[in-house]
Amino acid sequence: MKKMSKLEAVLWNIAFPGFSQLLMGQYIKGILFVALEVMINAKSHFNMAIMLSFLGEIDKADAVLNYQWLMFYPCVYMFSMWDGYRSAMPKEEKYTFLPFVFGAYFVTVGLMLSPKVTILQVHPGPIFVPMLFLIPGLLIGFVLKFLMAIKLRKKMIE
Repeated sequence: MKKMSKLEAVLWNIAFPGFSQLLMGQYIKGILFVALEVMINAKSHFNMAIMLSFLGEIDKADAVLNYQWLMFYPCVYMFSMWDGYRSAMPKEEKYTFLPFVFGAYFVTVGLMLSPKVTILQVHPGPIFVPMLFLIPGLLIGFVLKFLMAIKLRKKMIE
């Protein structure tokens, strides 16, 4: 099994869920993540929505998406990243799942709210709203991770 850094594992899974697992020799997990990515992406028409959103055609992106399928995407995507990170991290590292979990939660909520969200009279749409919701999700996850690590250290000292 190939050893890689935590950053490398996360970046490969950002590029395509399952890539870091494949590179580390975890073939069953890697193939599963790749298959889920392809299936959810195809069924939800996610790539077309991304392209239309970046072209500024937000209404068309809204219309083309299958939200029922896309709702699975944030959890699969973030879990794939966390799994790659976890495979590369030291055993003593604790609570690393929190930023990934809260990122998945907030992106999912952002996706659900995206048809109704308007910022300064602009409708960012189903691609950009979830991306914006990722920021507070990660921040909350990192703050909770930090606070729980402090609590764990205090408990170990006692």
